[in-house]
Parts: sequence; C-alpha cells; structure tokens
Amino acid sequence: MKVLVTGVAGQLGHDVMNELAKRGYEGIGSDLAPEYSGIADGTAVTAMPYVPMDITDGACVERVLTDAAPDVVVHCAAWTAVDLAEDDDKVEKVRLVNAKGTENIALVCRKLDCKMVYLSTDYVFDGQGEAPWQPDCRDYKPLNVYGQTKLEGELAVSGNLEKYFIVRIAWVFGVNGKNFIKTMLNLGKTHDTLRVVSDQVGTPTYTCDLARLLVDMIGTEKYGYYHATNEGGYISWYEFTKEIFRQAAALGHEEYREDRLHVIPVTTAEYGESKAKRPSNSRLDKSKLVKNGFTPLPTWQDALARYLKEIRF
Repeated sequence: MKVLVTGVAGQLGHDVMNELAKRGYEGIGSDLAPEYSGIADGTAVTAMPYVPMDITDGACVERVLTDAAPDVVVHCAAWTAVDLAEDDDKVEKVRLVNAKGTENIALVCRKLDCKMVYLSTDYVFDGQGEAPWQPDCRDYKPLNVYGQTKLEGELAVSGNLEKYFIVRIAWVFGVNGKNFIKTMLNLGKTHDTLRVVSDQVGTPTYTCDLARLLVDMIGTEKYGYYHATNEGGYISWYEFTKEIFRQAAALGHEEYREDRLHVIPVTTAEYGESKAKRPSNSRLDKSKLVKNGFTPLPTWQDALARYLKEIRF
C-alpha cells in the first residue's frame, strides 16, 4: 500500500510517516518546504521519500498526487494557529489552506479513486452542554474561523468522495511541534504560580497513538466519520496541567513539585477571553471505533507518561 501524507513537518504527519515505516508500507511525505528530513531523533521519516506540495495550488496538487499515484492520502496539513486565524488579514489565507486546500486534494483523490483521511476537530461544534459529541452529529455551529474552515474542509471531503475517513481529534500533543504540554513545562520553569482554565473539558490526543489508529483505518473500507482521542476520561485543562506536573516531578524534575509550583483553577471568564472563542465542551464520543473493530487509543495518563520520557525538558 502506497500512502501520501501531507503536513509531515507537523506533529501528526511526522508520526504517521514513522508508523507507516514500522509496518513496511510505502510512504511519501509532503509539505511546503523544498526539503524535509524529519527531526534530529533518528526517526524513520528521514528514510522516506519526500515531495514538496502547496495544497492551496490545485495544479500542484494534481501534479504531485498523479505522479505519486497513492492508494491513500492522509491529509494532516492544516492552519492550526487558532487565535491568529481571527485576524482580518488572515481569514482568507486560513480558508485557502483548510477548505480550498482540502478540496483540491479531495478532487484529485476522486479522480485517482484513492482513499482519503481528513483530520478534523471538535471545533466544528459549538462546544456547549456536557454530552459528548457523536461522530455522525450534523449539528454544526463553529465558534471561530478555524472551526468554520475545518468544517468547510469536512464538507469538501464528504461532498466529493465515498472512500473517506473524517477523523475529529482534540487537544493534540506530539514530539514534533508546539503543544500545551510543552508550554506548561516551559512556564513551570519560570513561574511559581500558574492560572489554568478549569471549565473547558475534553481529552488529550497523543499523535503517536493516533498515527497507529489511522494506519489501522486505511487498511479497511470502514469509511465515515470518527472521533479519536486517548481514553482515560474527560478532564479540564487544569486537571491535565496538574497531572503533567505530577508526572514530571515523579521523573525527578523537582521544580514541578506541588509544594514548589502552585496551579490555580480559573474560569474562562476569569482567565480572560482569547481572540478566538474556545468550546467549553470538547468531549468526543469514541464508541464508533470499537463498534467498527478498531482498537481504542491508550489512556491519556499512559500517553503522557510515554511522552514525557521521550521529550527533553
């Protein structure tokens, strides 16, 4: 099976390429940069073919995908700077990447009759209430530009293809890029008190675990909408932060001990509104994975433990 992966310079794309290599699949990485050699950790990405591709350029997408002739395209590339997306001079650029870029890929996948995986987000919903969002729910009501453009990407995939997997994720963290865990660890080194939001609830997603699931999926024809985060229950950002510091301290990093670093729970209103409105309810129902024979991701607590041992902090 030949798989082309977009956005390999990001957290998820990088891990999908490594997972493909582990299983002996033929992977082709793509991103904007003329060249890409992974990160300096000796990963298998460096041994995989790479081709630059601007997903916002329809002719470029058609040329690259036609030449590659993949059996599957795993589309990880996206504009993910949520607050920056709200700037008036960035809105159309975000739409060009998340919506038009996705449509460009979907149209060529239809022409080539290949499968497509599109990574989406809980931000396509309004984030209200407490009930977990169902994967086949169509009650869309994005709160911000990022969510709206990711929804437009979803519709471009489902409207043009039959052989697709739309996988919504939330609270993503991985080795290759910025994320909440790295931010908290860095802040914990320079502060003795941190205020963290306690009324936004969801579940983290470790890209290493997600990559395994995505590669499982593409070997099947169980198409449709899915939700995928780690197991382990729903938590707030505050609870996540407390566990990050607890595990970091247990690994011998004394600066994160509870008696040295105090984490204070605050509401979103108390913290101060960000430029982009965030959902309070990011709970995603993942039961469809098991119903269709897929192995759920490990608990987020276990994922965090493995992640902290992998990164340098």
